[in-house]
Amino acid sequence: MSKLQELIKELCPDGVEFKKLEEVCEIFSGKNKQKKEQGKYPVYGSTGIIAYCDNYQYDKEQLLIARVGANAGFIHIANGKYDVSDNTLIVDVIGTCNSIYIYYVLVNSNINRYSKGGGQPLVTASDIKKIEIPLPPLEIQNEIVRILDTFTSHTAELQAELQARKEQYEYYRNKLLTFDENDERVKWMTLGEVSVNVCSGGTPSTSNKKYYQGHIPWLRTQEVDWKDVFYTKIKISEDAIKNSSAKIIPPNCVIVAMYGATAGKTCINKIPLTTNQACCNLEINKDIALYKYVYYWLYKEYYKLKALGEGSQSNISGKKIKSYAIPIPPLSEQQRIVSILDKFESLVNDLSEGLPAEITVVQEQYEYYRNKLLTFKRKS
Repeated sequence: MSKLQELIKELCPDGVEFKKLEEVCEIFSGKNKQKKEQGKYPVYGSTGIIAYCDNYQYDKEQLLIARVGANAGFIHIANGKYDVSDNTLIVDVIGTCNSIYIYYVLVNSNINRYSKGGGQPLVTASDIKKIEIPLPPLEIQNEIVRILDTFTSHTAELQAELQARKEQYEYYRNKLLTFDENDERVKWMTLGEVSVNVCSGGTPSTSNKKYYQGHIPWLRTQEVDWKDVFYTKIKISEDAIKNSSAKIIPPNCVIVAMYGATAGKTCINKIPLTTNQACCNLEINKDIALYKYVYYWLYKEYYKLKALGEGSQSNISGKKIKSYAIPIPPLSEQQRIVSILDKFESLVNDLSEGLPAEITVVQEQYEYYRNKLLTFKRKS
C-alpha cells in the first residue's frame, strides 16, 4: 500500500469534506493599471510577468487567475515581492491549506469553463468563489503535492532540454545556411527565379454556403505555421474554384503567409490544395533547388522577411517575396544541408518521436494521476 493510501485509510476512511473555495481562500482582483513604469518589482498579468513597477503590493505566495481575455481561466503562481494587474484575480489561501494543493485542484477543475462572454471571455470572482473543492487533511494534501510536483518537475526538465536542443538546431541551421561570399559554387537568385510558378489563392464568396461543402482542401494563413500540411479545416467545392481566384496547387509547394498574425511564416503542402489570397505559393523548380532547402532558408530568414511587411498588420506583398534573395549551392550540397536539418527538426518538433513525444507522454501521465489523486469520496 502506498503512503498516500495509508494516509487516506488512517485519516479519512469515510471520505473527505468538500468546501466552497471562498471558505478557504480570499478572492479579489488586482489593482495595478499596468502603467508604463520601469521598476524592479514584477507585475503579474494573465500569462505571467507583463511589466515591472517601482512599488510592490504583495510579498507572499498566491495563486493568480486570468480574469479577462483569451487566457481567461489560466492559473499560475506568484512568489516574492510583486504587484498584480487589474485583469487578474488573486486567490489568497487562508487557514491550514497547502496553496499548491489548491492550485492543482483548480487546474484540475478546468476553470475556463466558467468563462462568460463571446469576443471578450470573462471569469468572475463570484463564480470562482462557488467552486467546491475536496479538502483532505493537510498531510494528504502535502503527499499529493509531492507526487504531482514530481511530474511537473520532470516535465520542466524535459522542456529545458528541448529548449537547449532548439537553440542548438537554430545555431546549426544558421551556420549551414551561411555561405562565403567568395564561394563560386553558390549562386544568388530570387525566389521567383527558383520557382516554376508563383501564385496566390482566393476566397470564394462566403454568402454561398455550397462553396464550403466540397472536398477540396482550402488553406488559410492561420494554418501556415512551420509544418507540413496534410489537412485543412475548411474544404471547398469545384464550383467555388470556378467562381473565385482559388486554384489548386501541387504538393510540395513552399507557402508563405503574406498577411495577418502569421505573416512571414511558411509551410509545405503535402497534398494538392487551394489557399486564400493571403498565401504566396512557390512551386519550386526541382532542377534548381530542393523545396525543403527553400523552406529552411525562409525559416532562417523569418524575421528579416517579416520586417518587410507594411501597414498596421505588417502585410508582405507577393512582389517582395518573389524578389527575395536566396543562395543556391549545388543540389548535392542542398541535399546534405536538408538531411542534417531534417534530423534536428525531428528531434525538436516531431510529436511522434524524440523529446516532444516524451513530453507528451509525461504530460498525459501527469493529467491522469492528477485527476485520479484529486478524486475523493465525499464525506456524508
